[in-house]
Amino acid sequence: MFDKIHRIAVSVFALTAVIACSTEVSMPDAPEGAMFYTENCAACHGADGRGNGPTAAALSQNPTDLTQLSAQNGGTFPKAQALSYIYGDPEQAHLARVMPQFGGAMADDLVPVEIEGTLTPTPRVLAALLAYLESIQQP
Repeated sequence: MFDKIHRIAVSVFALTAVIACSTEVSMPDAPEGAMFYTENCAACHGADGRGNGPTAAALSQNPTDLTQLSAQNGGTFPKAQALSYIYGDPEQAHLARVMPQFGGAMADDLVPVEIEGTLTPTPRVLAALLAYLESIQQP
């Protein structure tokens, strides 16, 4: 799934990445991502990211404990998988996912993010969210 999204993103946005990298770009940081998280994720995943948000009990699946992503990935934050899951697979029906797809809402303001050794044009808000999620990882 990620490979397909990654190939499309690289093909469509390669020029954007080159332009973004050649100009002064302020990269998003964890506090910026925390704001997006609070507004869009905390209701299910909880204020602390442990999957214990106020609406979690009403969901058909328990929300993921976002503080354990690195621990479940050999100690490395799985940026590619997180990017793919949050952005959403356009081929996967909305109802097949518990979590909404945020891709369409994030189409503007791309920044280059290194994912698996490749600079990948990524919506700024998603890059900030990834920085925040990486900052809350627990052993």
